[in-house]
Amino acid sequence: MSANVLAQFTRRPPPPGERCELCGEPLPDGHRHLVDTTRRSLKCSCPPCHLLFTRPGAGQGRFRAVPDRYLTDPAFTLDDTGWNRLQIPVGLAFFFRNAALDRFAAFYPSPAGATESELDPATWDAVLGRTRLAGLLQEDVEALLLHAERGQPASCTLVPIDVCYELVGRMRLHWKGFDGGAEARADIEEFFERVAARARPLPAEAEASGAGPGAEAPAGNAGNPGGAP
Repeated sequence: MSANVLAQFTRRPPPPGERCELCGEPLPDGHRHLVDTTRRSLKCSCPPCHLLFTRPGAGQGRFRAVPDRYLTDPAFTLDDTGWNRLQIPVGLAFFFRNAALDRFAAFYPSPAGATESELDPATWDAVLGRTRLAGLLQEDVEALLLHAERGQPASCTLVPIDVCYELVGRMRLHWKGFDGGAEARADIEEFFERVAARARPLPAEAEASGAGPGAEAPAGNAGNPGGAP
């Protein structure tokens, strides 16, 4: 029996639990993620690896740290006409800028996973591109998450991109039948309650522009210029 075969039996197994996909270190609960811009995928990361890739140009730009900011704009509005122009067949969608393709992408969750919807650049500019949240969006790592319920105004929240894929996974896990079923609807409601609890509203337009005494700095840069925790 060769030494290599023996080593397979004597080598200690790795400790249980998830591990960083870059360095192999054990991951804490509630770990962070990196976007692999080459493979268009998420990677689990430990705090040191995540911090490393918050620096612009680290790793020649292949990996980008997913930020941890949630923002809403109290002045945001989207009527039925605007929603219909987006051509999203359900009341959920998320939008992000794909740097490699140099365009915005639109996805909506479905029982089959994340389904891409064609998004004309002119439609993006007219419906969402001129909003304050769109102006703060970091490419590849953040998204605008839209939610529209019948009879209720649509909400828009700037969120980390991994949150959107969490929503997709929840729908794949719980969706049943045509309308999703009671379990899926309850799970989606709980998800958006959690997002709303974490979201910080942008200051009013006058405050954001610096008008008046004691005006706040723009929310996209205050205390978190690069989206790092």
